[in-house]
Amino acid sequence: MILYRPVGVTELRLIAQSGFRDFPPRLPEQPIFYPVLTLEYARRIAHDWNTVDARSGYAGFVTRFELDDETSARYPVQVAGGHSHEELWVPAEDLPDFNAHFEGIIGVIEAFTGPRFIGTLDRSSLLPSNL
Repeated sequence: MILYRPVGVTELRLIAQSGFRDFPPRLPEQPIFYPVLTLEYARRIAHDWNTVDARSGYAGFVTRFELDDETSARYPVQVAGGHSHEELWVPAEDLPDFNAHFEGIIGVIEAFTGPRFIGTLDRSSLLPSNL
């Protein structure tokens, strides 16, 4: 199953530190990891939410990864607000096992910056130059 995850600068830095193989552990106030099923939905979050959020570094990145079918079947699709807002809800304690079932690495496929973003993005990788 192909999934997407919109992330900010801090989460992207942690993903890069893993060699683009793992999403970082959730924070105590984040009991669920929720990758999304469509590029459109991931793009909307990265662009509309992350670029205006200080915790995201005023930037949003759309990541793409592939999860094996057996693992993806363990997490029923959830609809969060509208028919195009489909997500998998992965309990935080399942995230290490979830990460272990990726087929390939986590790729960054789109990047958005808000007016308060400080830094530059590499045009070819879409990564912040200070990552």
